[in-house]
Amino acid sequence: MSALPATILASTAGSIPFADSLAWIAIGAFVVAMALEWRGAVDPARYLAAGAWVVFGVFWLTMVPHYYLEVKSPIQTLLTLAALPLCAYAGYLLVRGRESLLLLSKAVAFMGLIYLPAETIPFVRTWLIETTASQTHFGMELLGHSPGIEEGSNGYQSRFAFDPDETVTGRTTYIIMSCTGIGSMAIFGGLIAAVKAPLKRKIAPFAIAIGVIWFLNLVRNVFIGLASPWGWFQQDVLVYVATEFMGAPADRTSYIVAHNFIAQSLSIVALLGITYLVVRLLPEVFEPLEEVLYILTGTEYDLADALGTEAPPVDGSDAVAASESASDTGDAPDLDVTEPDVDPESASGPETDDD
Repeated sequence: MSALPATILASTAGSIPFADSLAWIAIGAFVVAMALEWRGAVDPARYLAAGAWVVFGVFWLTMVPHYYLEVKSPIQTLLTLAALPLCAYAGYLLVRGRESLLLLSKAVAFMGLIYLPAETIPFVRTWLIETTASQTHFGMELLGHSPGIEEGSNGYQSRFAFDPDETVTGRTTYIIMSCTGIGSMAIFGGLIAAVKAPLKRKIAPFAIAIGVIWFLNLVRNVFIGLASPWGWFQQDVLVYVATEFMGAPADRTSYIVAHNFIAQSLSIVALLGITYLVVRLLPEVFEPLEEVLYILTGTEYDLADALGTEAPPVDGSDAVAASESASDTGDAPDLDVTEPDVDPESASGPETDDD
């Protein structure tokens, strides 16, 4: 009986195509809801978006076994577990009439339209993975390491070919889709695309967000790719935690510490920093972020006021109207305004670990 839950989890972990189907259904529903709102059918848009949120939450629930059993990431496992109740609550709020959540739904739609094609179209996926592997290898070379790149167990030229007889752990890593940073890029791309603001004011924050995410992701990949084979964190206490509490092989400790604890924790800090840069340039992004906070806390927030950020500038016809109003009164108008995840793999010849 005790083995049954693990068996169910393991079988679910292999059902990634099913998870992809749920993701496409959710994003498709978000897109249709966005179109309905644009056509003025707000109530149908709310109900459809509510259903999309529930499907989106179920999608994340199906990913729990993957993050728990395969990736062994406490942070990602907890986040995916929390996703379903939070998404269901968002759907409930939409049904109850909170129309402002349609903006956040629109942002999720754009995020999916950016990420899912990259995840599911083979030649795009191949290009992203192998390009990231080449750039990571170049970063390693700058630090004096040149292992070369070979085909990994995922079928891409993305495995760093360290000689197991020359490294500390005998292990190496290879790049997978989540190592490319496309997930974080999609988040900011979706937020920026969803808000109402002139295109010229969206370009700078988008370019900054993508550029910073790309650079930090490259640094992270190099860090993990070197820490794993060279055993940077093979200290006894860390090995004990990895083996006794996480069920990992002892020689995988450096990978787990570098990836699951250090890199993922710093990624959260980096995403918060990038968010701050974006909202300074595009304050409209506060609106969907305030909706996220409302879902989490049930409290209304004015982030622009809390962070001392000025309101967005008046554009187009609003600017003309403001100017005319000011001319009547003699006053001047006030127009001021990131799980990449590197998978571990044994480098000991033909026999490799299925990590």
